[in-house]
Amino acid sequence: MRFKNASIVMETYAYAKFSGAKVNISPIDWTWKTLTATVPELVCGDTSVKEPSQILNFLRKQRFNADYELSARQGADTMAYIALLEEKLQPALLHTFWLDAENYSNLTRPWFASRSPFPLNFLVPGRHANSARSRILLTKGDAPLCRITEVEGKLYSDAKECLNLLSYRLGAANYFFGNLPTSLDAFVFGFVAPLHKAHLPNSPLQSHLRKLENLTHFCDNILADYFNSAHPSLPPSVQETMDANLQKLTQLVNKESNLIEKMDDNLRSSPQHKPHRPQPKPSLVMEMSSTPA
Repeated sequence: MRFKNASIVMETYAYAKFSGAKVNISPIDWTWKTLTATVPELVCGDTSVKEPSQILNFLRKQRFNADYELSARQGADTMAYIALLEEKLQPALLHTFWLDAENYSNLTRPWFASRSPFPLNFLVPGRHANSARSRILLTKGDAPLCRITEVEGKLYSDAKECLNLLSYRLGAANYFFGNLPTSLDAFVFGFVAPLHKAHLPNSPLQSHLRKLENLTHFCDNILADYFNSAHPSLPPSVQETMDANLQKLTQLVNKESNLIEKMDDNLRSSPQHKPHRPQPKPSLVMEMSSTPA
């Protein structure tokens, strides 16, 4: 699994959590059979959905939509920030986990090798590292023979700028739009949480992230509210909203019941009259009765 796929898995799973969908995670081991597997993959009954965008669309069709209350402007902002994450932050994360020699040797390679049998435990990490290198050079390199060291400084400069923009946009709020998380929160969490939580031996980007306390608190709060197995219930903000809506619904039902009872009492106490129905015209009756068989 490349880091890009790892982030997408987290984003997709977080979105499912935010929308209220009950999703069970089934981790895979890297064997010859799953070496070319597509992750994430959502299986629902006889339906299998593989592309992340298709998974989100499938969840929305099932009425699990975390963006239901977003305005058109907020939807446009979401797309813009997601594009910013993919352009500015993702290449630096690929470099941090796959191309930094110290991080790769002490964290990433042993991590992925532990999920693969021999001899794939030697093949899989190197294959993904080469994929990360090719992706960075393809998107950030200025020439076909450009070296990774020539773009390294630009990678981290852009990534730090992206984190600063996210921190400024989040401010003191819990989420980027309102009191409930949306797809933008899922994408930011998918990219930032691994950087925040991984035990990286060497990462100036992680050091920079830790200075942005609102982003680290953002990740910690989502992990505590949505990914804590000891507390599987909904987070307090969601639970309070649901309780308030349930109370309003109960009050409305009570009012409707009282109104129906009053209408029923009035109907019983009022005089009953035969309904006025117009009689058919005599000419029409005659015509109908005189019609030959």
